[in-house]
Amino acid sequence: MKELVIISGKGGTGKTSIVAAFASLAKNKVLCDADVDAADLHLVTGPRIRETHDFQGGSTAIINQDKCTECGLCRDLCRWDAINSDFEVDAFECEGCGVCVYFCPEKAIDFPVKTCGQWFRSDTRFGPMIHARLGIAEENSGKLVTLVRQKARTLAEESGLDLLLTDGPPGVGCPVIASIGGASALLIVTEPTVSGSHDMERVAQLAAHFKVPAMVCVNKFDLNPDKTKTIEAYAAQK
Repeated sequence: MKELVIISGKGGTGKTSIVAAFASLAKNKVLCDADVDAADLHLVTGPRIRETHDFQGGSTAIINQDKCTECGLCRDLCRWDAINSDFEVDAFECEGCGVCVYFCPEKAIDFPVKTCGQWFRSDTRFGPMIHARLGIAEENSGKLVTLVRQKARTLAEESGLDLLLTDGPPGVGCPVIASIGGASALLIVTEPTVSGSHDMERVAQLAAHFKVPAMVCVNKFDLNPDKTKTIEAYAAQK
């Protein structure tokens, strides 16, 4: 089984459009939308959801008001200022570090694993697709990317399909690293602009670090022919 991951150094280069174009042409494939922070491949493919599953990752502190003596230690220790004067935890501010849970003398703080989003198995006009939706301001997108890719690979194996087309996230952070490990090849979609070429070079360096073969596609290449030639020269050099 081969996996082609389409990524970009910056957002807005047309990465998802390229994935959809490939999806309309390729055969015997599974689609995978690993851009879980801002998933949008479903806007093009119009999926019919067959399965919905919760994704859990990380924890958020919850203060049990019946046990809390309002000693203030948790507020003093919380470097995120996530605990207000009423000793209630702001879920958006809480980073889930667990310091308050560990040091609370009354053991009045619960630390349950939270549901961060959902992942889906769907049918589309281009074939089966695995995709996900991360909740607002939720963390662990790298873990969800890994989960989505694993489920897509399992689906391809069960269906006897030999190609994964993965729409990866932009940038060079944790979600991107999670999306390229073990891939057969990467297609870096860029644009002929200063920021486009700069960010393309950064993600190309990331691909080289993980020893994943990479190719470059210059979307809207005729916007700036001189910059396109510069990008082509860089790709040839590498």
